[in-house]
Amino acid sequence: MANKSKTQDRDRRAKVEAMRREQQARERRKSVLFIAIAVVIGVGLVVAAALPPYLKSRNDPTKKSLSSFGVAASAAACGAVINDPPTKSGVHVGPGTNTPTKTRVKYTTVPPSSGEHFVTPVVPAKAFYTAKDRPPMENLVHNLEHGYTIIWYDSTVTGKQLSDLKNISQSARRTAAAGSTGKFIVSAWDTSYGAFPAGKHIALSHWAAKQGHRELCGKVSGAVVNTFMKTFPYTDSPEPNAA
Repeated sequence: MANKSKTQDRDRRAKVEAMRREQQARERRKSVLFIAIAVVIGVGLVVAAALPPYLKSRNDPTKKSLSSFGVAASAAACGAVINDPPTKSGVHVGPGTNTPTKTRVKYTTVPPSSGEHFVTPVVPAKAFYTAKDRPPMENLVHNLEHGYTIIWYDSTVTGKQLSDLKNISQSARRTAAAGSTGKFIVSAWDTSYGAFPAGKHIALSHWAAKQGHRELCGKVSGAVVNTFMKTFPYTDSPEPNAA
């Protein structure tokens, strides 16, 4: 009987030990599972925090070349660059001048590449203007005199083309041709100053030291803008060192 009792006691202890080990194994599995879940959540939080800045940086137009936006130069339907004789350099009109009542200038070209202008340029200037917030033409022409390149666009430019123009407005300001202050503006065209030629919806203008320059295109092309700015940088202007 004693031997039988000892055997039963060993069996009970063995069962208890087996149950204890099983319980420990279950606890370890739970711990591992909790740790794995915590790691997954942690990685997810890190990715969620890092992904938006990464995507923003990857899509940052200032980090892309001008030529990456819009169509190729060959597909932009651009005319030849037009060279205009410069007019009225340094001639200020409107408020604060001897002709304060002259609040509008009749420019001889569309768009203007030189001419009379208001006393104050648009400084600081935004990179992109719509028809709702664009500055007066006479102020922007003063910007041209200071070396800015300006792209004008008409109301037919929408969707992808408009998005490309907004990206170009940011990218172009980082180029050497725009200088350290980013002398580049995109602005909606005011049709009261004249209409673009048929089939042309984009116009570039620059006031160089000896003549004005214009180029009119049918479609948005960063490659065209890049070539135009390299050919006519901010340094080639009547007042390149002005703001």
